[in-house]
Amino acid sequence: MIARSLMTRRTNIVAIVLPNLTDPFYAVILDELTQRLQPRGCQTLLFVPTPGQEVDEILPTLLQYQVDGIIITSATVSSSMARACAKRETPVVLLNRYVPGLEIHAVSCDNVAGGRQMAEFLLGQHHRRPAFVTGQLRASTSMDRQSGFVARLKEDGVECLIEQGGDHTYQAGFDAALRLMRQSNPPDAIFFASDIMAFGGMDALRRNGFIIPDHVSIAGFNGVPMAAWASYDLTTIRHPFSQMADAALELLGFGDAEVASSPTTRLIHGELMDRGSTMSRSPELKRVRG
Repeated sequence: MIARSLMTRRTNIVAIVLPNLTDPFYAVILDELTQRLQPRGCQTLLFVPTPGQEVDEILPTLLQYQVDGIIITSATVSSSMARACAKRETPVVLLNRYVPGLEIHAVSCDNVAGGRQMAEFLLGQHHRRPAFVTGQLRASTSMDRQSGFVARLKEDGVECLIEQGGDHTYQAGFDAALRLMRQSNPPDAIFFASDIMAFGGMDALRRNGFIIPDHVSIAGFNGVPMAAWASYDLTTIRHPFSQMADAALELLGFGDAEVASSPTTRLIHGELMDRGSTMSRSPELKRVRG
C-alpha cells in the first residue's frame, strides 16, 4: 500500500477529526463515515484533540500522513490553515459545522430549521414557558438552534428563557436543568441543544423528584440511538446522518458527482421524533401525536 501510494500519490486514507468520544453523537457519525469509506477501499485515521487543543494545532501533524481528505466534525479551522490544506491539494470538509466567509466545504443539519420545528411542536402542545439550554459558546450549531427556536416562539408572542449550558456535555445538561426548575416560575418545557445534555437534564430532574413529562417536557437535538431507549424516550430532532455522510464524502471527491470547485455549504433538514418526554399542556392534557 505504501509503495502504491508513492506511485499514485493517493494513500486511500481519510482523516476524521472528532472533538471527543464520550458523546454518542460522534460514535454515530464515525460509524456512518467508516461504513461508506471501507467498501471504497479506504481506511480512516482518527484524531481526537486533547482538552483545550485547537484543530489548527493538529492539522500540520495530520497532513504529514498524506491523507486524501480531512473531515472535521463540530470544530472550526482558521483561514490560514484552510489555505495550507488547499496548497497541499488536500480537500477538507467541515461536518456538523460551518463558518460563514471561510472558503471551505461544509455539511450540516439545518439547525435553524430544526429549532423552528421544535418550537412549532411545543407551541402545538400548548407550552407557554419554554426554555432553551445552550451548548458550547460561539458554536454555530447551538447558536442556530437557539435562533430558530426563539424566532418561531416570538411569532406567537411567547418569550423563551435562555440558560447557558457552557458545553455539549451530560454534566452541563444536568446542572442547567436543576437551575431552571429551582426558579420561582420554572419552565413547562426545556429544549436542550443536544441529546447528551437532555439525558443529563432528565436524570437530574428524576433524581430530585420531578416527573417527566408531567412536571416539565424535555426535548433534545441530534437523534442518537440512546434517545429512543425506554429510559429516555426523548423527543428530539434527528440528524440526517446518512445524508450528511454521503454529502461529506461527495465533497471530498469520493462520490459519483463532480466535486464542486468553489466552497459549498450544504444544509440538510432533520426529522422531529415525537416521543414520551413531552406532553401537551392543554386543559385535557392529552398527548398530541402527529
